[in-house]
Amino acid sequence: MKDQIQQLLIDMFVKWAGEEARSFITLPASGSYRIYNRISGRTKSAIGVHNADTKENEAFIAFTNHFFDKGLAVPQIYDRNDEHYIYLQQDLGDVTLYAFMQGIRHGSEFPKELTLFYEKTLNALIEFQLKGGQGLDYTKCYPREAFDKQSMLWDLHYFKYYFLKLAKVPFDEQLLEDDYNKLIDYLLEADCSHFLYRDFQSRNIMVMDDKPWFIDYQGGRKGALQYDLASLLYDSKADIPDEIREHLLNHYITKLSSYQTVDKTQFTNHYYTYVLIRLMQAMGAYGFRGFYEKKEHFLKSIPYAIANLKGLLENVEFEIKLPTLFTALKNITESEELKCIGQDDTTLTVLINSFSYRRGIPVDISGNGGGFVFDCRAINNPGRYVEYADKTGMDEEVISFFKKEPEMTQFLDGTFTIINQSVEKYLSRGFKHLMVNFGCTGGQHRSVYAAEQLAKHLNKDKRIRVKIKHIEQEMKAKTRAL
Repeated sequence: MKDQIQQLLIDMFVKWAGEEARSFITLPASGSYRIYNRISGRTKSAIGVHNADTKENEAFIAFTNHFFDKGLAVPQIYDRNDEHYIYLQQDLGDVTLYAFMQGIRHGSEFPKELTLFYEKTLNALIEFQLKGGQGLDYTKCYPREAFDKQSMLWDLHYFKYYFLKLAKVPFDEQLLEDDYNKLIDYLLEADCSHFLYRDFQSRNIMVMDDKPWFIDYQGGRKGALQYDLASLLYDSKADIPDEIREHLLNHYITKLSSYQTVDKTQFTNHYYTYVLIRLMQAMGAYGFRGFYEKKEHFLKSIPYAIANLKGLLENVEFEIKLPTLFTALKNITESEELKCIGQDDTTLTVLINSFSYRRGIPVDISGNGGGFVFDCRAINNPGRYVEYADKTGMDEEVISFFKKEPEMTQFLDGTFTIINQSVEKYLSRGFKHLMVNFGCTGGQHRSVYAAEQLAKHLNKDKRIRVKIKHIEQEMKAKTRAL
């Protein structure tokens, strides 16, 4: 099935681009079950998407075509194949707003350049909410047409079952439900007639040609303006300083006032309450992906969300009284265990993989994306000789073979130089993960040997932790076990 989908996407690319596909790379997974692939030819590239959720595909494509016609900065849809749940869209590059931010921030500093880009992003958000919502077919929304009481209850229950309960935070269930209903009634007093993007955060905003472009709005629906503003400014790992948040909130209100009359006090009161429900929704997602699915990079977001929650509870005087909910939230902010969850020590972990190009380049599961890929296929292959056919790069016979090969020595010397440089830079900037991949045809001899040699080289440095994984060999071992 996977090979069929890949071929269909390649055929779709060739039809659109008018040139052959020279590479097909599966991009790192995010918080969804959609699979993104970058397909590149000689002069063009595109993103091929596979998603078995038909309704979600329909929502994304319908919204994209509508926004594109409105002149909003979204990827163009080049082609689609509904029968096989695939479509081809414009390639907006690899730089998210989050990655852009990490590249220019140093510690807690929030440079003026970044503030200005956030202002651009907020200006574009208002265009989405007002202009984008005009004439939009809300019947395409998935799973509901509005961020209404039912939608809010889903989010609040998500938080209750996947965060509060899994984190073992005590609460009275009936009193909490009572507070939930009071919270929803208050939130729905705001104007809920505009387009609500739903997941408007730094990893869903691309930076290309010095302007923001937008993806992942398939969960959009009708709702309040404050929700998306809260999503962006309280994006957990973006860690925006409070004074910058205040500046950006005022910028948004000023810009919005040029389109319609805004009661600033009323708007702000509802805004901070939407911040509350957005933080709870995000923490529910972190709990599900982190506590339940054991995905490390979601666990790492929890302390950031708790810091945001703590600041909100300490600095905002809410109009609405929700004693049981606020007690549970306060218990979260006071939990030393939760503040530290997902936070390892200052050690840099270098993950070294050997793999077979027949199965594709490994995906970075740390959530950072990137890393190095070294192609070992230009080196003399011992697999061509009968005496090494059943050996791997960890066997003495193969090790002796490569020690006599100047090609391998030269290859590793260059590799070590590049990796040493990155290790020093990662350590100096406090980065925690670096992935290095060695690939060859079968993932048995050259890539395994190179991975082992790099691990041996890096293990001399006590500042780093080295993990090694021979993907093809592990898969073969599992197959034999069956």
